[in-house]
Amino acid sequence: MSAEARLIAAGRALVEAGLSPGSSGNVSLRDGDRILMTGTGTRLGLLEPTDIAVLDGEGNQLSGPKPSKEVALHLALYAKNPDHRAVVHVHSPFAVAVSCLAPWSEHSAIPPLTPYSLMRVGQVPLLPFAAPGDPAMGRLITDSAFPFRGALLANHGAVVSGEDIERAIDSMVEFEEACRITVLTDGADRRLIAPDQVRAITGQWGMPWSD
Repeated sequence: MSAEARLIAAGRALVEAGLSPGSSGNVSLRDGDRILMTGTGTRLGLLEPTDIAVLDGEGNQLSGPKPSKEVALHLALYAKNPDHRAVVHVHSPFAVAVSCLAPWSEHSAIPPLTPYSLMRVGQVPLLPFAAPGDPAMGRLITDSAFPFRGALLANHGAVVSGEDIERAIDSMVEFEEACRITVLTDGADRRLIAPDQVRAITGQWGMPWSD
C-alpha cells in the first residue's frame, strides 16, 4: 500500500473510531525525505489523494493543497521522537474534556487507572494553551522536559506519534479511552495502579513514564 493510501485509510479509521468529528483533526506520516499531511479543512473520513499535501523535512510545501495549520505541531513531535513515522492530532470528546481539567500530575494529565494506556501511550503531559495553528505549539513540545509520545493540548485536544501510522492510531484510540475513564472517575475515590507496577508495565512496553 502506498503512503498516500495508508494516510487515507488512517483518516477513515479515526472517523470510524469516533475520534474526528466534522473536519477536525489532522494526520501526517513520514515517507523517506517527505512528509505527507492532510490538507487544511479536510474531512478525515472522506480523504482523497488530492487532499494530501507533500512537505519536505523542514515543513516546506512541495506539492498538493495547503497543509493543515498544525505543521509546527507535527514537526516538533517528529523531532522529539526521531524514530517515529506518523503523527495523529484529534479533537476527540474525552481528550478535549480532560484537556480542560487540572492535570493529575506534572508529567501526566491522565492517572494510571488501567494498564492499557500505559502499554500504548505511557505518560501524557498537559501542555499550556496555544491557539490552533500557533507555531508556539511546536515550541511547547520541544521545550517540555518530559519524554512522551502523546500529550494533551490545553483546552484543545490530543496529539500522539508512533513508529508507523497504524501504531499511532492504536495509541490514539487507547488515549481517548483512558481520557474517557478519567472523566468517568473524576471526583471519585480512585484506585490507581501501584507505582512499581506502572514502572514495570511501561518498561516492558517501552513507553515513557517519569516518577
